[in-house]
Amino acid sequence: YIFYTDWMWTSFVVFSVSQSTMLAVGAVYYMLFTGVPGTATYYATIMTIYTWVAKGAWFALGYPYDFVVVPVWIPSAMLLDLTYWATRRNKHAAIIIGGTLVGLSFPLFNMVNLLLVRDPLEVAFKYPRPTLPAYMTPIEPQVGKFYNSP
Repeated sequence: YIFYTDWMWTSFVVFSVSQSTMLAVGAVYYMLFTGVPGTATYYATIMTIYTWVAKGAWFALGYPYDFVVVPVWIPSAMLLDLTYWATRRNKHAAIIIGGTLVGLSFPLFNMVNLLLVRDPLEVAFKYPRPTLPAYMTPIEPQVGKFYNSP
């Protein structure tokens, strides 16, 4: 939540690009090698459940419930499955059209998802950034202090 608050647009773009690529590449890989339509939705469901588990783990560690936002993979994966089904004879079309649909739809679904999260600023102030321990506190360099010393 601190990362999202401090770098809202950057993190949204980075996560959108990385996760939509992860979905498209992983699901297309499975679909092309298994030949089973519906594989992308299956793949997205596994990733969603995995993120629920991670969300529960962070929550158990005492972080706020909104610390992990579960991405909305399944609708984009369904579009990818439909594309694969529609372009069954042309695997390159499945990759290009399906990948484009995932890349365009995934950020939209996640934008709606993120709008429903409670105010990140409120969360950031309620759970302030922890201070660094003494051994990690930066020390100012003593430049030139011993310049004339033997």
